[in-house]
Amino acid sequence: MKWELAWNDPFTQYLAPFDILVGDRRTWTTLTETVRGIIGSGSLICQRIATQSPILSSVQKGAQRVIRMVTGQTTKRSPTLDAAHLTAQLRTLALADLADGPPDELWLIADGSDLRKPYAKEMPYLMKVRALDKSLVPGYRTLTVLGMTPGWRGILYHRLFSSKEAGFVSEPHEVQQALETVSRALLDLKATVPLTWILDSGFDDVAVWRTIWEQDEHVVCRLCHDDRRIQYATGSGIWCDGTIAEAQRAAPLVATTQTLLEVRKIGQPRAKRQQVTVSIHACPIRVSYETNVRRTGSGTTVTRLVWLVEVRLLDTALAPWLLLTDWAVTTAAEAVRIFQMYRQRWGVEDSFKFTKDCLGWEEVQLLDLEGIRTLVALAWVAAAFVYDLGIGLDHESVQVLARLGGWEARPDRRPGKLTLTRGLRRLLDMLTTNAWLQGYYRDHGPFPPGLAAFLPGWCPDDEL
Repeated sequence: MKWELAWNDPFTQYLAPFDILVGDRRTWTTLTETVRGIIGSGSLICQRIATQSPILSSVQKGAQRVIRMVTGQTTKRSPTLDAAHLTAQLRTLALADLADGPPDELWLIADGSDLRKPYAKEMPYLMKVRALDKSLVPGYRTLTVLGMTPGWRGILYHRLFSSKEAGFVSEPHEVQQALETVSRALLDLKATVPLTWILDSGFDDVAVWRTIWEQDEHVVCRLCHDDRRIQYATGSGIWCDGTIAEAQRAAPLVATTQTLLEVRKIGQPRAKRQQVTVSIHACPIRVSYETNVRRTGSGTTVTRLVWLVEVRLLDTALAPWLLLTDWAVTTAAEAVRIFQMYRQRWGVEDSFKFTKDCLGWEEVQLLDLEGIRTLVALAWVAAAFVYDLGIGLDHESVQVLARLGGWEARPDRRPGKLTLTRGLRRLLDMLTTNAWLQGYYRDHGPFPPGLAAFLPGWCPDDEL
């Protein structure tokens, strides 16, 4: 069972567009095997990546080839093989998918995530980030934007940064850079397709909303500051000065709906996935801001009509969600739509869980910040390949991978990314194991009897 790179194998076909970043065959082989090794090992530790690659595991110092590539030591013929160009190519591929069949609308889900390194001391430019228990630990910050439509998900932006690195300006500056980069990339598409940014409470910032509106795009943002000064309409239609909290109390019921959520209802001992009744209240508000907020130079005051939406999960002790949107919310259908849009933002949390838990995002160990960025970007390249597999579930080959991962075919149960990744790993383990066995047989001859007993029917390639 001989295995080697072939331009007709699905994995190599997926990576083929990245060859424009590579200037020589050796670097191309290292690149493809690194992505393959990330999927196979579920880790960003270079030694583990190399051991899961049939090629890198069969050469001396395979891990060093990975390290030298991501740190730029062996890419003089490939100067564009870095995190910025890898993520730009991911964005190009995502936009090409959209161009094949423009959607009715596109949702842009931006989210920041921490890459935590609680025990690291020597890694460069470590800053303080939040651990799960809210304490501060060493690590890095990341900002990612995913594009979503029904049946499609693409990576449009990713950047890892540290407040300790030279040239760092601020986290709000990083956010503005992400907003503007994605908007420029989507300039042709948004002439016919409405774009909506779906943001969590970390983006409760008028400077963020200002930039989105200046780009002629929409926003649905969860609020965390209910003391923001605004104007709101009372039930009699009179506009009053007040706060978000006061407008919240005045918002009438617009819709009631049912949804599936993992929650703990009052009286239940623990959370479980179950039907929850949701009530949605909404009212129009006016938000005023200066156009030059966080900018140099003079600006003007702008007042914009938007909507405050309160989502209450009935029979639970959870605090209501407060959402701000520039989409009108005057009917039950419009209210439910805003609720469903914000729920889609959780898709990015699912993506982070996948890259952290299944691709070992936080296991990265390098003493070069650009190398760390490049290796994490390669993890997103690997993640995008698994996303593509999930979308093509009707293909027989994808269903085989899903079954390898333990999936039982059911009409109401699609395999997730974890299942597909498990199937891929089993397949890659087989290829890597066979490559290692071929090398051992070539160098040392027949296997010891104890090992040979586990390999009935196995023979070297040259005897097939």
